[in-house]
Amino acid sequence: MTGLWAEFRHTLRRLRGQILGWGSGLALYGLAMGLMYDAIQNITGLDEMLASYPRELLAFFGDMADLASAKGYFGIYYSSYMPLIVGIFAVGAAAALLAGDEERGTLDLTLAQPVSRSALFWGRWLGFVAATALVLFIGYLAWVVTLPFSALDVTAGALLAAFVPILGILLLFGGLSLLLSMVLPSARSASMSAGGLLVANWLLVGLANLNPDLQPIVDLTPFAYFQGGESLVDMNWGWAVGLIVAGFVLAAVAWFLFRRRDIRVGGERSWNLRGAIRPNRAASGR
Repeated sequence: MTGLWAEFRHTLRRLRGQILGWGSGLALYGLAMGLMYDAIQNITGLDEMLASYPRELLAFFGDMADLASAKGYFGIYYSSYMPLIVGIFAVGAAAALLAGDEERGTLDLTLAQPVSRSALFWGRWLGFVAATALVLFIGYLAWVVTLPFSALDVTAGALLAAFVPILGILLLFGGLSLLLSMVLPSARSASMSAGGLLVANWLLVGLANLNPDLQPIVDLTPFAYFQGGESLVDMNWGWAVGLIVAGFVLAAVAWFLFRRRDIRVGGERSWNLRGAIRPNRAASGR
């Protein structure tokens, strides 16, 4: 247990720059969006302006007709983009939790200390979870600061709850990135693969708004259970908690693989395609 919390603190220290950087960016954006709500709500002829936009554009980004409401504004201008934006941090940081040290040749030195693989793994994963939550919490605080100065009709508690689905989808793809780092040649390839799936899923949701025939495919993806602005008024806690649990399940699979794999001394692995194509001479008896 001591080793687990030591790794937890180490991970938070290592990610503190990213926490402050990403958190500050979200805070500035949240302040701007919170303070702009009244201006958007009071635009004369908003409905007519939206009606002039291409139907496909409005459909892709959701119910733009609900832009003046709190849930529509928060969903369209903030929560719908956060999984994509903060997802860059999530998949990159998760993929490098262990594979990054392995490629630098320091992971074997860490494991030479009196710390088990399980304590190392879960300490770093929990540190990543806390770091992701802190990034979002800083962004949340910025929105709370704007509440007394805008007509945004939501409570601080409802606003905090609306960040839980964002955390859930980030942990799910973070867990996927960590899992891929156990099977792909490098942390970079793992983060790119998980990030590509995240972007593809996000785009698929928008395309399904244009073509309902794609909705059955969306229903099989994580974003089918992601709630944007509607979480402000009608939160589905089962879905939100389910995304978080799914992230921990993916992390548990990665932990299972990590306990049983060899630790390389340094550098990236390869796909070993040459060995797969050409038989080993010694094995063939030649």
